[in-house]
Amino acid sequence: MTDEKHSFDAVAAEYHAMRPAYPEPLFADLAGVVGGAGQRVLEVGCGSGQATRGLLDQGWDVVAVDPGAELIALAKASLAGRAAWHVAPFEAFDPQPASFRLVASAQAWHWIDPATAFAKAAVALEPGGILAIFGHVPMPPPAEVLARVAPIYAKIAPELWGHLPEAWYLPAGPVRALFDASGRFGPVIHQAYGWSEQVSGRAFVRQLRTRSYYGAIGAERCDRLLTEVETELTPLGEITLRHETHLYRAVVATPR
Repeated sequence: MTDEKHSFDAVAAEYHAMRPAYPEPLFADLAGVVGGAGQRVLEVGCGSGQATRGLLDQGWDVVAVDPGAELIALAKASLAGRAAWHVAPFEAFDPQPASFRLVASAQAWHWIDPATAFAKAAVALEPGGILAIFGHVPMPPPAEVLARVAPIYAKIAPELWGHLPEAWYLPAGPVRALFDASGRFGPVIHQAYGWSEQVSGRAFVRQLRTRSYYGAIGAERCDRLLTEVETELTPLGEITLRHETHLYRAVVATPR
């Protein structure tokens, strides 16, 4: 898992090109509870800026932290220096206490030890501040896609068929329980956002290449798998991919 956690910087350019943004209604809903322009926000695991842009578009002052130097460089270039950037794992980052209205993490919180993550977020938040954790969960592709690629997975990488670590962000996953177990936050509010995108077979495969668990099967086997998948999907033209983005937020508890 440690290797997977640090795999994204090696595919930073592809990650930046292919990872989807986050739904605009999610940021509007956060703004409704966080407040307007000028609020200070700490983003944990910013990657190459997929969620950072949505945070900045609310007029918030963003401090963005990620362990990937290449990812941070891409984020800085695309967002024209609009945030304060720090190359560091969150475990090693030392935020100023009680100085942020929002701590936000998109598709990254599952990589951090919860004992560290929730405690550090609570310290960073001002009284009444909010921790927001959110992530995309891919829904099953169309039946025709599944039928075409199932034999390829069975032949080359059967362990990946049905393997969906992103399910961590579903309501049946652990996020709400981890909030509660930390003892640092009030009641958790969950919101879900459904959306879809149209992609070619090639674009679909490029997205898959940025997922850490594909790299974990080894470069040679991954290349073989995804080359065959792309060949099989190309005749279909545009494919509709459905996603759900799940948001969990809670107010930091007042110390007793």
